[in-house]
Amino acid sequence: MNYKVKNVYGKTKSEKVKVSVPGSKSITARAMLLAAVAEGTSTLFNAQFSDDCQTFLNCLKALGIPAEVHGSTVKITGCGGKLGLKEGKINVGSAGTAARFLPAFLAFQSGKYYLDCSKQMQARPVAPLISALKSLGAKFTFYGEENCYPFTIEGTSTPAEEVTVDITKSSQFLSALLISAACAGKPIKIKANGTHGLDYVNMTLEMMWSFGLTAEEGDGYVVCGKYSAKKYDIEPDISAACYFYAMNKILGTQIEVGGVMPHSMQGDLKFIKLLQNFDGGKIDMREYSDQALTLAAIAPYLKSPTEICGVAHIRKQECDRIAAIVTNLAAMGVRCEEREDGVKIYPAAPKPALIKTFGDHRVAMAFAVTGLRADGIEIENAEVCSKTFKEYFDVLDGLCAELT
Repeated sequence: MNYKVKNVYGKTKSEKVKVSVPGSKSITARAMLLAAVAEGTSTLFNAQFSDDCQTFLNCLKALGIPAEVHGSTVKITGCGGKLGLKEGKINVGSAGTAARFLPAFLAFQSGKYYLDCSKQMQARPVAPLISALKSLGAKFTFYGEENCYPFTIEGTSTPAEEVTVDITKSSQFLSALLISAACAGKPIKIKANGTHGLDYVNMTLEMMWSFGLTAEEGDGYVVCGKYSAKKYDIEPDISAACYFYAMNKILGTQIEVGGVMPHSMQGDLKFIKLLQNFDGGKIDMREYSDQALTLAAIAPYLKSPTEICGVAHIRKQECDRIAAIVTNLAAMGVRCEEREDGVKIYPAAPKPALIKTFGDHRVAMAFAVTGLRADGIEIENAEVCSKTFKEYFDVLDGLCAELT
């Protein structure tokens, strides 16, 4: 379905509105895996059940992990680090977190497992993680390109005691190893090569601590111990909340997202803080790159040109997000210069256009924000937002009605 965005600029009667967003996708996925590895039954509150998180839970259940869902609450009974199921098949779909976290988990199991994914996911990077898992002792059989999905992984009960992983393309490779190294039953030292923002790694370490295991930090991370089941509250998704704070920036509204606190484990909080004083200029968004699209979407309304850099890796996400920015801004008549690691966008009044989403949820949600201050913006295939925020356009409709 296509979605026609309502231009509400200058028409708002009520500036103060409160909205709700789902629980954090990043925290939900990590909490699910930590609960699956822990001993006992954990209860997770405010879990997100968009496509990605539902896929993650379906995979855990297919691997023999008992789970019950009641609304946004999920109960998971962990395996204590060792799966009873010695053979299995899972499909991670387009869920990037599942595609990185689950192979690491299975590398420490005494079994053989077949993993498949969507065509979109086959193009996303996973080779650095697979290389690290091979060095631990896991064996792989590939059914397409080397070091890519789909594959069979045969885990090891006697993993190497030290592993190095390249995180240049994704910090998830390190997070995946950190969480699942506890399955080894002995100390595992994990080192990282390359540069990437570590906010999500710090989130992983904090959540590991919450489930009872502290990784020792030095010239790497040493993981040893077990996780204990617990009751865990999941924060609202800051990535989803950012769209509404971006709306405030260009509409002059005071939309508040319930549950968003000044301190959060989620790195995208930096984007909300950036919006307070940013009105153009050069900004390195490496550490909160999911919001590169959001900033690009509101950049035409800022006072000075906006140059986004440090985000070359977003070319390999759900789509080439830099190309998506350039394509859609050009369709709206906005001057935009493409760079290898980002874009430069000049102030302009966007013209009517059909936004091509390229199957990417963040393209759809970000450019809907643009349309709130421009006539004739239509989002193609708006349903792609179900990957992380199924109700986004329903919430947007309700918000526009309340504002006007």
